[in-house]
Amino acid sequence: MFIRKSLVALAAAVLLAGCAGTASGTGTSAGTDTPSAPTQSKTLTVVTHDSFALDKATIAKFASETGYEVTYVAPGDVGTVVNQLILTKDAPMGDVVYGIDNTFAGRAIGAGILSPYVSPDLPKGAEAYAADGSNSLTPIDYGDVCLNADTAWFKNKGVAVPQTLDDLLKPEYKGLLVVENPATSSPGMAFLAATVGAKGEDGYLDYWKALKANGVKVVKGWTDAYTVAFSGSSGKGAYPLVVSYSSSPAYEHATQALTRTCFRQVEYAGVLAGAQNEVGARAFVDFMLSEQVQAQIPEQMYMDPVDPDVKLPADWARYAPVVTDPILVSAAEIGAKRDEWIKAWTATVIG
Repeated sequence: MFIRKSLVALAAAVLLAGCAGTASGTGTSAGTDTPSAPTQSKTLTVVTHDSFALDKATIAKFASETGYEVTYVAPGDVGTVVNQLILTKDAPMGDVVYGIDNTFAGRAIGAGILSPYVSPDLPKGAEAYAADGSNSLTPIDYGDVCLNADTAWFKNKGVAVPQTLDDLLKPEYKGLLVVENPATSSPGMAFLAATVGAKGEDGYLDYWKALKANGVKVVKGWTDAYTVAFSGSSGKGAYPLVVSYSSSPAYEHATQALTRTCFRQVEYAGVLAGAQNEVGARAFVDFMLSEQVQAQIPEQMYMDPVDPDVKLPADWARYAPVVTDPILVSAAEIGAKRDEWIKAWTATVIG
C-alpha cells in the first residue's frame, strides 16, 4: 500500500503541474516559474553498491505494485558507484541510487548528480542522519565500521586479540590486517576517516606509515576483504583482522568487533538528476523506508535501519556489540577534505 499511496500522490503532482503547463510543453505556465512535472517512464533503473541485498519476493513486490520494469545496476563498491555516476552525469546511468554513504555524500552532492526529494515516509528522528540541509540524500540505514577479529584464530595461536588502533602497530600483529582502499570502498574510506579522527590531520599519515611497515594488506572493497581475505568468514583467507562492521559477528559467531576502533557510517538513497523516471525514483526511496525493507536491512545488509521501531534480530543482541563512543568526523569535513586525504594516503600507502 505504501507504494500505491506514493505513486498516487506523485501522479497528482504530475497532473497539477501538467495543467499549469503551456501548450508548448515547457512545463511552466506563461509568466510564471512553475517547475516542470517530474518525469516518468515504464522502466526504472536502480544503481546500487555491490552489497545491496533484499529478498526476491520483496523486490518482485515493488515491481508488481508500481508496474515498472525494474533493472538493478551494481558497478562495485560505493566509491566506484559515485565515480561512475559523476562520469555519466550528462547521460545518467540510472534513475535512483542507493548506498552512497556519509564518506562519499559530500562528493556526490557537490558534483550535482542528485535531485532534492523529501520522502513523506521518513521515520521520526531519522533527520538526525541527514548528510546536509539540501535534501539530496535520504537516510536509509546506519552502522559502525569497526575492525573485526577472527577470535578462533587468535585463540589457536595463543595471541591476544588487539583492542585499539595503536595495538595494530605492535610486532605480534604484523601481516595480520586487511583493509579496503578508501578511494573505492566506503568501509575503507570510513576507516581512513577514523584514523583522521583519532590521530588528527597532523598524525594520520604517520599512523598509516607505521601500518604499512607492519604489513597491512589493501584490497579494492569490502567483498574482497571480508569474504575472501579474512580468515573468519566464508573465504577462510589468511588475515585474521579486517575492516568490517560491528554487526558482522552476529553472522559469524566466532568473530569479534573491536568497539574502540569504530566509525559511524550512514547510507542514503537519492533521486538522480536527469532521471528518466523521477516519479519511480521517488517511489523507490519511499520503498527503502517501508517497514518491510527496513526490517530486512539487518539480516540482508548488516546495517541498522533508520526506523527505530524495527525490531533487530535476536543474534544482534548477543553478538553485535553496541558502540557507545564511535569516532566521529562530520560529512561536511569529509566532503571538503576527502580527496586531499585519499591523495595523501595513496602516496603514503600505495605509491
